[in-house]
Amino acid sequence: MEKAEQFNVLLLQISQRLDAKELDEMKFLCQKKIAKKKMELVTSPIHLFRHLKEQLLISEDDPGYLVGLLDSIKRPDLVREVERYQGPQVAVTVDTRERDQLDEAIDFVCDNVGRDWKKLIRILGVAEPTIDQIVYANPYNMREQLMQCLNKWREKKKDGATVSALILALDNCGMRLVSEKLAKAVSLNHRAS
Repeated sequence: MEKAEQFNVLLLQISQRLDAKELDEMKFLCQKKIAKKKMELVTSPIHLFRHLKEQLLISEDDPGYLVGLLDSIKRPDLVREVERYQGPQVAVTVDTRERDQLDEAIDFVCDNVGRDWKKLIRILGVAEPTIDQIVYANPYNMREQLMQCLNKWREKKKDGATVSALILALDNCGMRLVSEKLAKAVSLNHRAS
């Protein structure tokens, strides 16, 4: 069975274990992502998942948004199901220098990315409910909001959270100038060490 089919089976199994109240909670959390008219027609979890796939919020390669939803509705059992589907992440040991580089890169991004920071965070795969919680906890401090979201990304991706992944995400959300400056800063620091 190919990965896309396995993911659809996973979504079906998850949908069968969700009740009407949990569906309502997930619909509430997704209301900014799916048009109101479409949302009114959603009557089952599988229908909601179909819309999330169409919006490219969930996919077989990146179920992060799904994990965030399930976590928000307090279903750790289903979060574990998704984690089992993902299997053991390819373990690449991150040495101390790389970790330090990532710390510097995150600081650099916090200093150089402005109001459009949420676009970057979404591309990195941090779930919308997580972003909302962080913004709510730090209402007047945009730098702190961005810093905490980047730390959540780092926690979630573990060894997949790299400077190059951050540079690629900056490119993908149209922040090319920041990504070029970051790449240059990293290469200068790399040569210095």
